Amino acid sequence: MIELRTPTEINEMRAAGKFVASVLEATSAAAAVGVNLLTLDRIAHDMIRKQGAESCYIDYHPSFGGSPFGKVICTSVNDAALHGLPHDYRLRDGDMISLDFAASVNGWVADSALTMIVGTPREEDLRLIEVTEFALEAGIAAAVVGGRMGDVSAAIGSVAHGAGLGVNTDFGGHGVGRTMHGDPHVPNDGRAKRGLPLRAGLVFAIEPWFMHTTDKIYTDKDGWTLRSKDGSRAVHVEHTVAITEDGPLVLTARG
Repeated sequence: MIELRTPTEINEMRAAGKFVASVLEATSAAAAVGVNLLTLDRIAHDMIRKQGAESCYIDYHPSFGGSPFGKVICTSVNDAALHGLPHDYRLRDGDMISLDFAASVNGWVADSALTMIVGTPREEDLRLIEVTEFALEAGIAAAVVGGRMGDVSAAIGSVAHGAGLGVNTDFGGHGVGRTMHGDPHVPNDGRAKRGLPLRAGLVFAIEPWFMHTTDKIYTDKDGWTLRSKDGSRAVHVEHTVAITEDGPLVLTARG
């Protein structure tokens, strides 16, 4: 069911957005050569405890997950595109890591993700991050009253196709509110002027994710981590956005 939030409710959601942004800032600042993924998870866990927030991940067990997630942040490294399960791995020079985090604060959820390079970057990785972030910006810009969901999806897909990238639509954005995943689904490709009418009060996560040379994925033996079929690197970025009469409001903006 799609729910529209009042201006008061959207204002209440700001605390969750601010907290999620702060955790991504802290974990991305800590991500360096030699740092263990489990250390990043512990940083996020400690911040949840200090804030009095609730993890959206630790007990999460959807049909596509092999077991309850058991950790509080997704750490997807190199060919891991989504749902990277933190494990005993120390980051190496040149690694690409996506950090995806969602939490509930005072009953409201926010969800966001970023991708960064640890140590020495490769030019092709920087370019993929740039394109994916541009796709996110395009999707956000299209999230306006009077538009349609297809406008958001088409804006994202247009950036990807323009850069010669394939788009996997198995996973995409989603409604955000009292729970992490709700209606509507926000595909990363689509046709403009089609789909759900966009109205003030609609809150959802927009999350482009692209891989260098494929649009196919497979599930790692850990039951969670989704990896590129051909081993190419992947980028994932995400923001929680509220549609308002004054334009899109990014609730998880950092900095």
